[in-house]
Amino acid sequence: MAKLDHGKHEKHESLLYQEEAFRIRGAIFEVSRELGVGFLEPVYQECLAIEFASRGIALAAATVLNIRYKGQGLKQTYVPDFVCFNCVLIELKAVREIAPGHLAQTINDL
Repeated sequence: MAKLDHGKHEKHESLLYQEEAFRIRGAIFEVSRELGVGFLEPVYQECLAIEFASRGIALAAATVLNIRYKGQGLKQTYVPDFVCFNCVLIELKAVREIAPGHLAQTINDL
């Protein structure tokens, strides 16, 4: 069996929550394989919730997270698409490719 070379784009040894991330990615790949492209994010989100449940992936949908600025709580909140295993945030994007703005938003969300 040939060994896969993930190259520089995937450094599995440096991932936090490696097992959880592996299981989450498997569910995401299955939804992508089953649906393909062309749907809006809410369709993928609903299907992913079904797939997570079928795989026993602990999740919370529409969890409201508080935001702080210099130690002070803000009125604004952040609602990720999913929180899995109580430690991994999932933000869905139904786009052809991730734009710099998507990445900046994700970093800010964290």
